[in-house]
Amino acid sequence: MRLRGVLVLGTVVATCLLLLTIQTRGRITAAADTLALVTTPVQSAFSRVNRVTVNLWSTYLDWKNVRAENRRLREETQRLRVEALQVSETAAENQRLRRLLALQERLPLTTLSAEIIAREWGGWVRSLTVNRGRGDSVARLSAVIAPEGLIGRVIEVRSGASVVQVLTDPASTAGAHAVRTRTVGIVEGDPRGTMRLKYMAREGNGIEVGDLIVTSGGGGVFPRGIPIGTVRAIDNRGSALFHYAVLTPAVDVTRVDEVLLLTGDTRKDLA
Repeated sequence: MRLRGVLVLGTVVATCLLLLTIQTRGRITAAADTLALVTTPVQSAFSRVNRVTVNLWSTYLDWKNVRAENRRLREETQRLRVEALQVSETAAENQRLRRLLALQERLPLTTLSAEIIAREWGGWVRSLTVNRGRGDSVARLSAVIAPEGLIGRVIEVRSGASVVQVLTDPASTAGAHAVRTRTVGIVEGDPRGTMRLKYMAREGNGIEVGDLIVTSGGGGVFPRGIPIGTVRAIDNRGSALFHYAVLTPAVDVTRVDEVLLLTGDTRKDLA
């Protein structure tokens, strides 16, 4: 009986312990489920915020890098453009100097190369200043030319520079003739910044548009045969003593950078 009672008691205690364990585990599971129900949305929200923040930061870094790259590319492009301009300008200058050197070697005259350092404007170019003067033995009235033709004459010599009167100056004159017809005349500067040829009217020997006008060599200032310009229009004054031809200058003095000064005997014929 006593043994039976001990067994029954042990069985009851074991059963109680088992039930208590099962009940405790159930409560823990329920508490865990309740906690998960509350924390899962918060964790999901934090996760989304984290992803958005990381994406925004990555986007900002990419934008910053792209902006820096664009700035570098713009600077590189500008540098290349400047270098291209410099190369182009150097090539153009070399070409001009080669033409000037070729002309200098071809002329049967003593010449002196010079660079234009200033221009006097009066609605048009009236005079040029070159970087040659008394120290270079430049004489007043020296003829000044370019590869394309006559520019003008030196009217003032200074210690380190000279002033050149261009043909379009209204005070400028030069003896000239038409190559085709040999018609002789005087080229005068025009107040509008152009030139005109004043010549005697001759029957059957008229000047036409497109005719080349060159220096006649009279007066000993300009050698014979230097291009002055081409006839652009004829001003027929009927029975007037003189006719006039409007000329297009052979040299655009607004675009000239280097010239030659004729320092030798200008009575030689260049034609």
